[in-house]
Formats: sequence, structure tokens, C-alpha cells
Amino acid sequence: MRIRTLTSILLLLVILPIVWIGGLPLVGLIYIMSFISLHELLRMKNIHILSLPGIFAMIALGILIYPDIHEWITVETQVKALIFMSFIILSFTVVSKNQFNFIDASFCMLSVAYIGIGYMYFYQTREAGIMFILFAFFIVWSTDTGAYLIGKMLGKHKLWPQISPNKTIEGFVGGIIICLLISLIFFFQFNLHDNLLIFLAISTVLSMFGQLGDLVESALKRHFDVKDSGSILPGHGGLLDRFDSFIFVLPLMNILPLIS
Repeated sequence: MRIRTLTSILLLLVILPIVWIGGLPLVGLIYIMSFISLHELLRMKNIHILSLPGIFAMIALGILIYPDIHEWITVETQVKALIFMSFIILSFTVVSKNQFNFIDASFCMLSVAYIGIGYMYFYQTREAGIMFILFAFFIVWSTDTGAYLIGKMLGKHKLWPQISPNKTIEGFVGGIIICLLISLIFFFQFNLHDNLLIFLAISTVLSMFGQLGDLVESALKRHFDVKDSGSILPGHGGLLDRFDSFIFVLPLMNILPLIS
């Protein structure tokens, strides 16, 4: 527990100042985090990040998360480049004589989408305002803390034992309740929305999908029979273990009527 807490503090000391500064330092951080997360995910499928498919996947990921900061890079250009990279990855199934097969190629491309969309919205959310990205952090942290504490005290009914045997329905609901309490503070102090009921409804959806993001990664690890996605964060596991909820929360914050 001490190692886990120390790791969390050090992670915050590194990430929060860069998030606060924003701009190119944040872009650099997002690229580093996304490539590490992709490495952790591909390793579950025994695809090395420095193999040709891994390198193609990194290029595709880099294209996907590239922020809209240059006029000559448009969404249309990014989509065309991603289509081209998809064909390249699929073509490798022929070059490798099916040792790298269609399922492997599909895993690479879905991994790029899964990680890339979440990290792409990391930058866009920060550009909308520092309080929005801080709100995302507090949504995830308060939900995780509430789910853990209330689940430990009151948890009796398993939420999804085949996927995550320690999570309970009581913890799931408890995480939402604590999240809503934190959301009230953000509503009254930082004016993130002009309608309290809509804001609380959005916060509820974000809390639920944050927990779903955690379950998705748990399902991946259970499928590939690994305990953690990696070991870069002592006490936590991999970077993907720590940021799996954000991958779901950040895009939803931009899709739901919150960030205009």
C-alpha cells in the first residue's frame, strides 16, 4: 500500500504540472503515455512494439492522436493516412505468410483505436479548459475511491465475478455517489455547466463508464491471462491499468453536452 501511494504521488507530481502548462509539453506527454499503453496492450497478444506490425501500429496511433495545431493537417488527411496504415498492417499478413494473421492485424488496429481515441481527447479536453481536465481526473479518482471504500465496507453482491471478482454492486453504486458529491463541488465552484440536473446526469454517466472502462481492461487481462498490463508503475501495474477509465471518460466528456 505504501509503494502504491508513493507511486501515485510521484505520478501526480510529473503529470499535473505538464497538464497545467498544456501546449506542446502536454502533446509530448500524451505521445509517451499512448506509446507505452500501446506497448502494454500489444504485448498481451505477444506482438512486440518494435516488430513491423508494432511500428506500423505506432505510426497509426501517432497519426490518430496528432492534435489540430497545424492547418495542413486536417481530419480528412488523418483519416486517409489511417486507412492507408490499416492496409499496410493487413498486407503484412501476406508478407509474413500468415504467421501474423488477420486476427493479429485486427487486434493492432482496434488497439490503436481504443488507446488513440482516449488520448486524443486528453489534449482536446485540456484545450477546452484546465477545469475540464481536472474534472475528468476527479471523476475517475472519486469513483475509484468510493467504489473501493464502500465496496470494502458494504459489498456483498458481486458485480461481474467472471471479469473482476473483487468488484461489487454496492461498490459500483458507491463510486457513483461519491462522484456526484465531488461533482456538486465543481458545479458550484467552477461553473462547468448551467443546469445542475443535466450536470449530475452527465457525471453519473461518466462515473458508470469510467468503471466500465476499468472492467474492459480487466476482461482483456483475464482473456490473455495476465495480472497487470505492465510493471512501469510499482503498486499499480502498467500505465494502462492506471488510465483505463480515462480512455472511456475523456471521449464521453466531449460527446455529451458538457464541453462545447
